[in-house]
Amino acid sequence: MQSIMEFDAVIFGGGAAGLWTLDRLSAGGCRALLLESHALGRGQTVASQGIIHGGLKYTLAGMLTKSAEAIRDMPGLWRECLEGERIPNLSTTKLRASCCYLWRTDSIAGRLGMIGAKMGLRIAPHTVPEEHRPPLLAHCTGPVARLDEQVIAPVSFLNTLRERNLSRLLKIDAEKGLHLECDATGGITRIDLRNSDTGEELVLRPRHVILAAGRGNEQLLRMTGHESPQVQRRPLHMVMLRGDLPEFQGHCVDGSRTRVTITSERLGPGQVVWQVGGQIAEDGVDQSEAELLSRTKAELQEVLPTLDLSNVEWSTYRVDRAEGKTTNGKRPESVQIQQHGNVIVAFPTKLALAPVMAREVAALVSHTGEATNANEVFSNWPRPEIAAPPWETATWMKLTDRAAA
Repeated sequence: MQSIMEFDAVIFGGGAAGLWTLDRLSAGGCRALLLESHALGRGQTVASQGIIHGGLKYTLAGMLTKSAEAIRDMPGLWRECLEGERIPNLSTTKLRASCCYLWRTDSIAGRLGMIGAKMGLRIAPHTVPEEHRPPLLAHCTGPVARLDEQVIAPVSFLNTLRERNLSRLLKIDAEKGLHLECDATGGITRIDLRNSDTGEELVLRPRHVILAAGRGNEQLLRMTGHESPQVQRRPLHMVMLRGDLPEFQGHCVDGSRTRVTITSERLGPGQVVWQVGGQIAEDGVDQSEAELLSRTKAELQEVLPTLDLSNVEWSTYRVDRAEGKTTNGKRPESVQIQQHGNVIVAFPTKLALAPVMAREVAALVSHTGEATNANEVFSNWPRPEIAAPPWETATWMKLTDRAAA
């Protein structure tokens, strides 16, 4: 049996950007549908550290960069959503922390507290008196600041948006159950889907198609006839620690670089997982797991000398940051939007910029306002689940065991 349906927008990719865009379009009256071939958030979103950046890390060199300008309003916007005061209502999303800490390892006293104020950021750092510092930073010799950038749990965030939009989500078989018909402009005129469980066939006729699948955009563009998609990948090699660790979110900055960025989530009594990123994760791309873990242990002992690492387990994971190609191969300054006929290719660049991407995409999408009978047609179609966080799929062991191997 074959069903034919018309949609204002069909979105490929169920990460933060795709889900936020779906929510925005639907709230605005669009007949929108999201297709995901794996699990929601698989890849970049579920592997992210969950920090809603406000741009300070982009001002460490003493300039208000375009990257900082693009992102500086995001903590306030997200805060309104997390408090249920703005659509999408994210009030059920788990908040790891309402702020991050910043501390320095060099001796340039006083500079830290002035960075955000001088650069015109919405979220400026506030110096934390010694008596109010978190225990982990109590003996820090340099300045410590609080930055009101909230940290969310990505899995919880994905679950919130999944529940809000479940009737508009379909899991598809991208290898055997997907066919695209395209026109001469590279636009997509028809999407054929096949339910691998029931054999049911579904034909979608979209006014607009939004590619928000991260690195999956590359393959989707090839399916539309683009032999050289303008997509780049910037890899990271992240470190994780697990054990009786303190819950802590923060950046250690040294000069113009973020030396380490630490985020954490409590898994249970006496069990906290840390994700360690920053410069060390960029440098770690060319290192083996053993080399990166050895360096990270030494780095943490230097920047957090009171941290007890004697009984923790370690692991690493790799993730690619997929983006539109830049001329120098470096990080794009903001959201990237490309158009090919009725196809909109979108990259948020940062988790925090997902709302900006959704807004820019929505401005390009026209809609009829007509209702659909999607619930009836999709009743037998599978819905995508949420991807597991990296610590659930990692292989853990003591660092001494890895060194011995």
